[in-house]
Amino acid sequence: MTTIRRFSCNDLLRFASVNLDHLTETFNMSFYMTYMARWPDYFHVAKAPGGHIMGYIMGKVEGQGESWHGHVTAVTVAPEYRRQQLAKKLMYLLEEVSDKIDKAYFVDLFVRASNTPAIKMYEKLDYVVYRRVLRYYSGEEDGLDMRKALSRDVEKKSIIPLKRPVTPDELEYD
Repeated sequence: MTTIRRFSCNDLLRFASVNLDHLTETFNMSFYMTYMARWPDYFHVAKAPGGHIMGYIMGKVEGQGESWHGHVTAVTVAPEYRRQQLAKKLMYLLEEVSDKIDKAYFVDLFVRASNTPAIKMYEKLDYVVYRRVLRYYSGEEDGLDMRKALSRDVEKKSIIPLKRPVTPDELEYD
């Protein structure tokens, strides 16, 4: 049976194998520790019965006014645990925290424009492409900013797509 719980400091020493996928962004230890300290409700790990880490999700809440939103910084599942709807469960958990606890208007995430399997998965979870960000990944590959409106955004204004692509320097970071 899979256990999903908050990410802990001990998990930092045991999750490297999940990050081996070339499409998974990896960060330095202080980055992960900042997320654990500032946004613990947005950082969860899925563990297999034997204690192996199956996957994790990390995110945060940011913005102001109608731009107040949950953000998926990373979600990844180890190859041997894929196709079990684990990413979907982790995404729902982050969406629930964003919607019910932080009263956000939407959840957003960035995905490589070439990562078709991930894009299809997000679309099945009702995410839409809000905008294309030119050369978002390492100054080379475009990223897609995908969004899902939450209950506070009754008119779904947050997911009306922009008509033109943007550059990374046009993005707002909080």
